[in-house]
This record gives sequence, C-alpha cells and structure tokens, in this order.
Amino acid sequence: MAKSQILAIDAGGTMTDTFIIDENGDFVVGKAQTTPLDEHIGLLNSARDALSQWDTKIEEEFPKLLAGVYSGTAMLNRLVSRVGRRVGLVVNKGMEDNHRMGRGLQSFLGYSYSDRIHINTHHFDSPLVPRKWTVGITERVDLFGSVVIPLYDHEIEPAIQKLIDEDVEAIVISFLHSYKYPAHERKVRDIAEQIIKKANKDIKVFATVDYYPVRKESHRTNTTIVEAYAAEPSRQTLANIDSALREAGTEFDLRIMASHGGTISIKANELARTCVSGPIGGMVGAKYLAEKLGLKNVACSDIGGTSFDIGLITQGELAINTSPDMARLVLSLPLVSMDTTGAGTGSFVRIDPNYGNISLGPDSAGSRVGVCYPGGGLDTVTVSDCHVVLGLINPNNFIGGIIKLSKEKAYEAVKKQVAEPLGLSVEDAAFGVIQLLESQLRNYLESMILGKGYSPSQYVCFSYGGGGPLHTAGYTKGLGFEDVLIPAWAAGFSAFGCGAADFEYRYDKTLDINVAEKAEYSDILMAGRELQTAWDELKKKVAEEFKKNDYSPEDVDFRLLYRMQYQGQLNDLEIEAPISAFHSVDEWESLIKTFEESYARVYAKAALSPELGYSITGAIVRGVVDVAKPQIPQEPLYGEVPPADAFLGEREIYWNGEFLQANIYEMEKLLPGNRIQAFSILESTATTLVVPLGFEAYLDENRIFHLKEL
Repeated sequence: MAKSQILAIDAGGTMTDTFIIDENGDFVVGKAQTTPLDEHIGLLNSARDALSQWDTKIEEEFPKLLAGVYSGTAMLNRLVSRVGRRVGLVVNKGMEDNHRMGRGLQSFLGYSYSDRIHINTHHFDSPLVPRKWTVGITERVDLFGSVVIPLYDHEIEPAIQKLIDEDVEAIVISFLHSYKYPAHERKVRDIAEQIIKKANKDIKVFATVDYYPVRKESHRTNTTIVEAYAAEPSRQTLANIDSALREAGTEFDLRIMASHGGTISIKANELARTCVSGPIGGMVGAKYLAEKLGLKNVACSDIGGTSFDIGLITQGELAINTSPDMARLVLSLPLVSMDTTGAGTGSFVRIDPNYGNISLGPDSAGSRVGVCYPGGGLDTVTVSDCHVVLGLINPNNFIGGIIKLSKEKAYEAVKKQVAEPLGLSVEDAAFGVIQLLESQLRNYLESMILGKGYSPSQYVCFSYGGGGPLHTAGYTKGLGFEDVLIPAWAAGFSAFGCGAADFEYRYDKTLDINVAEKAEYSDILMAGRELQTAWDELKKKVAEEFKKNDYSPEDVDFRLLYRMQYQGQLNDLEIEAPISAFHSVDEWESLIKTFEESYARVYAKAALSPELGYSITGAIVRGVVDVAKPQIPQEPLYGEVPPADAFLGEREIYWNGEFLQANIYEMEKLLPGNRIQAFSILESTATTLVVPLGFEAYLDENRIFHLKEL
C-alpha cells in the first residue's frame, strides 16, 4: 500500500469519524463513539478502525502522515452550555447594559416557527458577561470615524482595576464604531496590559479591532466575547488532541476546520471561527465532489445523531453569511450559509402532554444512541430505537459490531412510551416516528430551496452523514430532484470535506466607500486607494498567520475580494476581485463590471441600477497554500447484478403496515454498475442505506449511489 498522508477528523456529538488519505489519493473511513470528556480516545479508536481496513496500525502509519485536520463540537458545546471563562467587558460609558439586553431576535433564535410568532415563549439567555463585570469609559466616535468625545484617559485605570478585582480571566474592549477609528480601543488595550502586568495577573486582553474590525456593534462585541469566553479554553483542548497525536507518532501541526470553509492552524489568532466546524466540512466536501463531477447546483443534506444540516451550492459557489447566529447569539463571522434543525437519529421521541402527539427532539442521546444501547444508561426512546424495532438496523453490526444493541430493550421502551399512549402497535408507532421525522426533514429541505427562489428540480441532492442513507428516500420522495447521490463514504463525509479543504485564512474589514455613477477621476482614485490600503492591511494579517506554520508570503496565494452594493440598498454581494491590485480607473471599471454581472445573476439584469451609484462595504483577503487532497474513486463498471458474496441473506423488517423480507447486502462488496432493487438494506460498518419500495439504487464508477424514485 501507499503511504498515509492526510488524517481528517470529524468529532461529532455521537460518533467520531476519521478519514485517512494515502499518497495516491485513496482513502479509508473509520468510525468510533465520541468520547466528550477526552476526545482523543474516540479519535484514536476511529483511526484504528480506519487503518484496520488497510491491514495496518496507528504505530506504522501515523509517523508517515504529513497533515491532520480536525473538526468538532467541543467549542460550540462549551458556548451552548455557558461553561467558559470569566470575561470582563469595557464599553462606552452609558452603554454598559447593551450586551445584557442583547438584540431582540436573540429572544427567539433557534425556535420553531410556531414559537417565533408567540411572544410568550420568547426569552433571553443569561449574557456571557454579567453586568457586574461590565465597565464604561467615556469616549465617542461617530459612524464616519470622527472623534466626537475624546477618550478620558483618567477613567481607564480605575475601570481595568475594577475588573481585575472581580477576578476576571479575560478582558474584551468594544467601543462604538471603533472599526472606523481603532486608536481608542488600542490605547485602552495597551494600558490594560501594563496594569495587568504590574498586578502580576494572567489576563488576556481582546480589543475588537484586533479581531473583527467590522460594523454591527452587538455582533462584533459578541464575537470577541466568544473568542475570550469559549475559544481560548478550547485552544487547550485542541492542544491536548495535538499532544495525543504526537505521542502516537505524528509530526504535523494540527489544523482545524473554520467557518469560512478553509482550515486554519490551532495557533490562529481568531479561533472562534472554528466554533462550527463539523457541518462546514460536509459543505466543503460536497463542493469539492461537485467540482469533480461537473455539478453546478447541489442541495447538501447531512443527518447525524443530533442534527439535520442543509446547505446549497448554487452555480458552483458556497454562499457566505457574514452575520450568522450561533448558540442564540448574533455574531460577526464569515460562515458558510447553512440551516440546522435538531432532528437526527439520536433525537428523543416523546408524547406531548398537552396535545397527545409525537414530538421529536430537539435534544438527543448523543453518543449514547438510545435505550437499545445497554451501556448508554438512557430511558427515553430515540429515533435509533425505532430503527432497531423496525429491523432497519442490524443490532449486531452497529459500528461493525463494536457496540451491541438490544432489540428487546428498544421494543419495550417504544411500547410503553409511544405505542400504548397512542393506542398503536409497537411497529406502527415506530414506523410513524420515522415517517414524522422524514416528513419534517422533507418540508425543511424543500422550504429552504423554494425560499431561495429555486426549485428542487434544478438541484442534485447530496445525502451524507451516518444517518443520511437511512432516510434519504423518505426526505427526498416527491421533491423531484435532478438526481440523489449518496457517496459510499457518506458516514465520514464531513471528515472527507476536512481533507478536501484548503489551508486558508480569511480576514474581513468594513469599508464605507461611496462613488457616484459618473464620478470624477480624483474621487475614483481616492476610493481605489482606500480599498487597496484595506487589502494591504488584511494581506499582512493573513501572512502573519501563515508565518506561525513556517510559510513565507511567497508560499501564499492571496485572493482579493470585495463587498459591493448600489448606494441606498440594504444587501451587498461578496465578489472575487478581477484585479490583483488597484492602479487606475481601468481597475475600477473592472470592479464595477464584475459586480454588475454578479448582481444580474442573483437578481435580474433588469434590476441593475447604476444611476444610484456604488458602495464598497467591505474588503476581504483570502490566503491559500497548497495541501494534499483526496482523489475520487474511479473503478471499472461491472454488470447490474450484485455479486453473490455481497448478499448477506434476508431480514424481516416492518414497513408501512406489513412485515417484509428485505435483502441485505454488504455495501463494500457491491461493484460499480450494480443495480439494487427494493426492498434492500445495504450495510456498512459505519452506515446503512435503505432502498424502500418505489426506489432503486445504482452504484457508479465513483462509488456513489444514485437513489432513483420509480
């Protein structure tokens, strides 16, 4: 075999997937239970599972690895659980209550539609920084960056000393419009660091202008607080994983998946960008696979144990949301646009005491699977228990048989908690749960596509995640997708995406550059110079980050982007610049032309409004260095009939009111060209693909299943 080169890791709430790539681009996928208290244990178990498929061991392969990429949920869990550092906050005097009050929409973020429209269900979570750890200093800068009230220097030391006396572990400084005039924040930062040093304290200071120099004060403040509150403690968790990998023989610098779709070092300045890393890996993997297959429009759907994640790739591009929400906080992070609902294979199933109907989630069993897992210690039914009752999952082959599930325990739990209260048989109750889940997922997927102004018929659907293949037929039924694709490595697809991601840093800066349609030559040059100055500043920040991993600026491919809109409009577009630097009016014309081409694609050519003038609202620099990436399998086609050794026999399952005999196949032994008819279940150590009545599956030369509705 070739040498292992890349280790990609996706530590989800239920399972940890590893994706190991060799020097030829071939790969194996491993799976093991996540170990939340010490993530490296699940990671190493998953890697052992992967390498066993190559008949080799960690001790032999890890020293050969050139790179490792991690994605996980530890930081997000810390944020959701509100278990972070004690953070002090310095703001403008008079604005001390802003963070505590929060934005209005934070009272209903993450709610279902019915709860969003009923105000009596709304509530604000406790602020990350309590009021007693918030201090004000007099100063004021207006939205143009002009100093209206100078900084009151004599108020700085008492304010910082108060926070030190409160025994805070980090201090965040956030002044109004500081992204336009950063001097005040940086002066307070420097003085605070001197006071802290004199007090012999270990307190790190975070000025928002050093991390997120963008507009929207509440978003910018929240994001920098997250940096201090959750990201810095998570840096130690990542360092522990890095140490465990090095003890196992690796020599690379661990990278982590970032929200903008690239990977960054665990030494990165802005680690909060990695708060949502697992689902992003799936989106990046889907884009990489779509490019290889020549697909432009892809609807990505990922079912894990805890959530259902959806994202769209339109005309080959991932959309970037610059003001996302996370853990009921509004943030200033460039995040690959996607929607998430708390519905997965580990979601708890309950009977609503008020209405007597079935309710799913949003909480889940995580790594404990369900009542069917004797070692999990659960007594509440999950979706996985219903899979076991119906016979869709082989209880003796969960994660390749490492975990043994109990059909008897699942049956009794579903009977008492779901079937008897509803007056149904156990099988009908379990089947009803699956139908309800798939109906919710189908509506969710369809509404997202229709809400963007498209139709499912314009998209190919990618289904992945450990639970995706179990439900693909159910949640795509009747939607009319152009095609439905399920990679044979669906269970480790997010880890695959981590391995396919660029090593990339991205930095953003808010600008307010307004230029009339027929502006004077001098005005255009002034605007261009301001944009170029911002690009130069951001390029320096990108280069500094790569330097931490011993890359020089000559090793980096710098990509310039800008955000532009017509003056007076509310929404801007993010566009890659067609120029490498701004020199003259000719470059300005190129920027305008590229913007209007993008605008016409997103809206309509008739909507072009040059008479309004143009606004450049932001500058962006992305820096990328080359890394090894996986190759898509390419195998010869065989006949449509599956080989005899792939057939494992039959198993009784319950489906839509009747017991059926389902054909069971070993997924890995199926050959390209094979066509699998209903009712069939394709089993792998890491996932299960169900081909129900009314469907058939075809395995192509790239080892991708095409699920077709007949």
